[in-house]
Amino acid sequence: MIPARDAAATLEACLDSLLVILQRPESGLARIVLVDDGSRDETPAIARSRGVEVLQSGGRGAGAARNAGIAAASTGLVWFVDADCVAFPDALDHLRPHLEDPGVAAAGGTYAIAPEATLLERLIHEEIQVRHDRMPDDVDFLATFDVVYRRSVLDAVGGFDERYLKGQDADLAFRVVEAGHRLRFDRRSRVRHHHADRLLRYLRVQRQQGYWRVALHLEHPGRGGNAYSGPIDHLQPFVAAAFVPSLLAIAWPPWGAVVPATMLLILVLMQLPMTRAMVRRGGWSMAWFVPLGTIRAIWRAIGLVQGVLDRLLRRGAIGSGGIRT
Repeated sequence: MIPARDAAATLEACLDSLLVILQRPESGLARIVLVDDGSRDETPAIARSRGVEVLQSGGRGAGAARNAGIAAASTGLVWFVDADCVAFPDALDHLRPHLEDPGVAAAGGTYAIAPEATLLERLIHEEIQVRHDRMPDDVDFLATFDVVYRRSVLDAVGGFDERYLKGQDADLAFRVVEAGHRLRFDRRSRVRHHHADRLLRYLRVQRQQGYWRVALHLEHPGRGGNAYSGPIDHLQPFVAAAFVPSLLAIAWPPWGAVVPATMLLILVLMQLPMTRAMVRRGGWSMAWFVPLGTIRAIWRAIGLVQGVLDRLLRRGAIGSGGIRT
């Protein structure tokens, strides 16, 4: 099942990779369904031209699109693949055996990257790979770019929470684990992913991630870290949020600049453990993660502050969406 909105630039390669799998009778893939979430480009036409079934979800977000796909599913397992991903021929083969264990609710895989990727794409990719290398086989978080869920479990927990415009995969995984089910991670299952290749676009998404992380903390208290991210990752936006107002201290010389400089140094130092691991994997060009991670933390902090304010003032997506406390 593929949720898609304005995905014409990447959809052809995605669907072609899945059609290869569908043509193998032993693959277990029964049908391909694309849920169009209000596209204004050729996304639905591209899918139909390849004989792919197209559903409509009314432009209500990826969570609602995935729920529409779940409702239309005719099998006991539902494989989610994003429209900007190209599945390896054996991607599903590695996931299905995990679901033979009745205690396992879902199994997910990892990313590969195109050889012509830009430096920004490689930085994003190598960070993800470091995190995936650290993940055990049993996890408490699975992203939806390449994951198979048991349909009965999705129905039992109410599917994706459509209030979440970002982070709905984390919210679902947390609810599934809290319901007593297990999640499995298999790095042999891979899809080639198109990461952001423009810095501003990437940072805008990170601001949104910071905003919706507020909702995740409210909905799932105590989950400051998980199999994918740790406490230091969740602490960075708070440090960055303190850095911005600390700039006001510059108005009080001679020591005023010490406060923001110290906060910025702390934020930079928080990037070093990940950067060290990335350099070991991808070479010295990965040292650029230090400034990238620092800037990203500030953008996430902007989203976090906006989310907290919306919650306190009961406005915006978080304030009016009924996020439980």
